[in-house]
Amino acid sequence: MTVDAPVIAHLDPPRRTLLGPGPSPVDDRVLRAMSAPLVGHLDPVFIRTMDEIQEMLRYVFETNNRLTIPVSGTGSAGMEATIANLIEPEEEVVVCIHGYFGERMSDMVSRLGGRPVRVECDWGAPIDLDKTREAWRKSNARILFGVHAETSTGVLQDLRPLREIADERDGLLLVDAVTSLGAHSVGADRNGVDACYSGTQKALSCPPGLSPVTFSERAVEKIRARRTPCSSWYLDVGLLLNYWGSDRVYHHTAPISMNYALHEALRVILEEGLEARADRHQRNHRALVAGVEAMGLAMQVAPESRLWTLNTVRAPENIDEAKVRKRLLEEFNIEVGGGLGVFKGKLWRIGLMGAGSTENNVLLLLAALEKALADEGFKVKDSGVSAAAALYSNEKS
Repeated sequence: MTVDAPVIAHLDPPRRTLLGPGPSPVDDRVLRAMSAPLVGHLDPVFIRTMDEIQEMLRYVFETNNRLTIPVSGTGSAGMEATIANLIEPEEEVVVCIHGYFGERMSDMVSRLGGRPVRVECDWGAPIDLDKTREAWRKSNARILFGVHAETSTGVLQDLRPLREIADERDGLLLVDAVTSLGAHSVGADRNGVDACYSGTQKALSCPPGLSPVTFSERAVEKIRARRTPCSSWYLDVGLLLNYWGSDRVYHHTAPISMNYALHEALRVILEEGLEARADRHQRNHRALVAGVEAMGLAMQVAPESRLWTLNTVRAPENIDEAKVRKRLLEEFNIEVGGGLGVFKGKLWRIGLMGAGSTENNVLLLLAALEKALADEGFKVKDSGVSAAAALYSNEKS
């Protein structure tokens, strides 16, 4: 019996303006790097590439940690790698939850045989430090988890108070920096972060597929002292370190082209510099806020706790936020995200990350959003474009 081959058209995806929660726009030079010729994953050229990626990742994480590598997998693989390596069966972990990704960590801890001590906090606000301190003191946990940049709510968390709480019992601080690395300063060494993971598709402006992670020497010591094997063979950093270290012991076939892309994306960051890159993200965030507030819209997060990379804007009452997003996509080729969890249907998540954080994108989005809102019956108060343009003009003068 023969089966006719299906007729499939040539893949021709549109070039969207990606202003959602990720992936972010990718520089053409990063895309070109992905088309470079393949070499073997133990080829001397690729080994040199790996060494350079580690060196650049240390710069971006702001750390001297030897164990700083990109895990083969998306940001969730990095999340699972950190907790799978750090916890033993039945071990308690204090998990601060003030958004969707705290919930995900709690679920992962449970699935991997640990016992999450949940600190329930308000979505859209920073972690409740009093609740966290109380949970830490009542538990036997040696690991405290917090999200630095909560993608679901747009909240940036100060890491220093979490370090102070963990220090009460010489604990390890585990941090999610998926939406902050490459735009906000993570300061892994400065903030006493013991394990941190991120994703390539956010402020690093690289396609999704790798998850940078870094472990302090204290964290490595805990991993080496395990009484039981890591619950994941694929994500066992002891095995991965043998591949990424000087021995180059075969573990898995690394995604060569994705590592090429990360290498080039990190070179872009080095050329701009972390401080200049942070300033750019903050400036474009402030312009967006000025624009949406001039239009009569409100931000979800208080000014002192706002992410620059992920901006949550409340949808007006009696306006279907999904219809506005659909108009932006179909009429202007702009992607923005909707709310998650308790914010589903209530806000837009606007990403200004990496190559997507530009003055042109801010002004384009504000103009498109104004029209989309007007078409849905919302009376715009003032010109968002004019307000943003004024901010840019004042900062240049």
